[in-house]
Amino acid sequence: MTKRTLIFTLIWLPFFASAQIEDAWVYLTDKENVASKIANPTTILTQKAIDRKNKHGVTIDARDVEVNETYITQLKGATGITVYAKSKWFNAVHVRGTEININNLETTFSFVDHIEFADRSLNTTRTGLVKKAKDKFSIENERVVFNYGNTQNQVEMINADDLHVADYTGEGVTVAVIDAGFPNVDTMGAFQRLRDNNDLLGGYDFVNKTTDVYASTVSDHGTKVLSTMAGYVNNQYVGTAPDASYYLFLTEDGLDENPVEESYWVEAAERADSLGVDIINTSLGYINFPTYPSYDYTMADMDGNTTFITRGANIASEKGMLVVNSAGNSGNSGVTAPADAAGVFTVGAVDVNGDYVSFSSKGSAVQPTHKPDVAARGGLAYVINSSNSIVQNNGTSFSSPIMAGGLACLMQALPNMTNTEIMQLVRESASIYSTPDYEIGYGIPNLQDALGAALLNERDTIGIEFKISPNPARNSVFVSFPEDVNSTEVKIFDILGKQVINSIIYQNDKVINIETLSKGIYIVRLKGNNNKTNTFKLIKE
Repeated sequence: MTKRTLIFTLIWLPFFASAQIEDAWVYLTDKENVASKIANPTTILTQKAIDRKNKHGVTIDARDVEVNETYITQLKGATGITVYAKSKWFNAVHVRGTEININNLETTFSFVDHIEFADRSLNTTRTGLVKKAKDKFSIENERVVFNYGNTQNQVEMINADDLHVADYTGEGVTVAVIDAGFPNVDTMGAFQRLRDNNDLLGGYDFVNKTTDVYASTVSDHGTKVLSTMAGYVNNQYVGTAPDASYYLFLTEDGLDENPVEESYWVEAAERADSLGVDIINTSLGYINFPTYPSYDYTMADMDGNTTFITRGANIASEKGMLVVNSAGNSGNSGVTAPADAAGVFTVGAVDVNGDYVSFSSKGSAVQPTHKPDVAARGGLAYVINSSNSIVQNNGTSFSSPIMAGGLACLMQALPNMTNTEIMQLVRESASIYSTPDYEIGYGIPNLQDALGAALLNERDTIGIEFKISPNPARNSVFVSFPEDVNSTEVKIFDILGKQVINSIIYQNDKVINIETLSKGIYIVRLKGNNNKTNTFKLIKE
């Protein structure tokens, strides 16, 4: 009896092993009508997306063409296979099934190029795995203080308030928030202004496959994240980009932690790109999957190239979007994907005094570029929860969107700069740019300084030539007009980027009065009635 039982057990062990459910990415060989669709890009992208790519010299290529739906239909019909997500950038689909059934796809379908399992070894046993998935937002969900305050410190810390004074509040910039749940964003008072201005553009829940992105109540993490950028409560709370427009994409499954969430994220980023989004904010990170330890990444994998989501984030950056991501709440354990990506602007956390907070994930030499890039307030940051209450929470989840909102304002002020140019400009404005560390990167940025530096370097001189004199000047500046210009718009900015003069001068009165200006360096921008411009540095004595 004992011997027969043992034999039975040995016979069935391989079956049970092969029946283990796995996640995998199935990469496909080709797409349909690629050349034709690239030649007619409005069939695959919105006009806003096409305009953004053209403005910044981003090539429309085969990655912009959708996955062949006929192939997906055939994969869905395969034995034991469930398709969860698709990626046009990778020409791949995320599937779930047994190892045998997934491997059968490669032999059954000629359009399957190769398969990549989430479990890279496929040797780790799963016996007895009943661990509860760790709540990655646990440190952030602690309601530290219920306090009706304001966002003055977290906005002023990065000098976003000075951009607001100059009327750069994110107007015309589109942000995609890729996160967990967004309950009550469509009804609560803190977002009434956003809705009234038609700046809440909708979104999609990639986990539950529904356009009702507000229905999931498992987590209000996305609601809190959005509030730091778009929240507005009169005399109590102002986000860093109150006039930007927002898409909301839910990719985080609050009930589980699985690599399929990486695939959902890539789908969302692709959707954002096709809609012409300018900035993506993500307050998510991946390295461990507690219920599926064989899928775990190591810190060595945080090398900017290994994980699926990191590779997707790099493509998102290549496509011209500015991808902002939280560094993570793992302290010395290090940044998590996709914050390790070179194309991602990674944000760490500091407290009210601008000092590093211990939970903020540190960078290391493993990353291909210095991480984090910069830092903003994430220690006891002010957020608005789904109950419409202003509270304080900890987490780089909030330093990231605080910074992303500030970047939206800067992007509004500098519409011709590319995503990578803005990233470098902001790094250079940060508090320890010359001596970066792995705690707060290049430091806390000064967005007003960044704008001033950009204006100093701007040289948009095409087809016309103005001249100004004297320079240095005390009370007035004379402008020499080109012959074909009758009137000129004059804008003068101080060194911090604040506009101090805005007027029109004409051929018969070419003098700019600068008596009221304090001594110092200013930027003069002259725009002729033929729309050509010149920019000068002016010294006021």
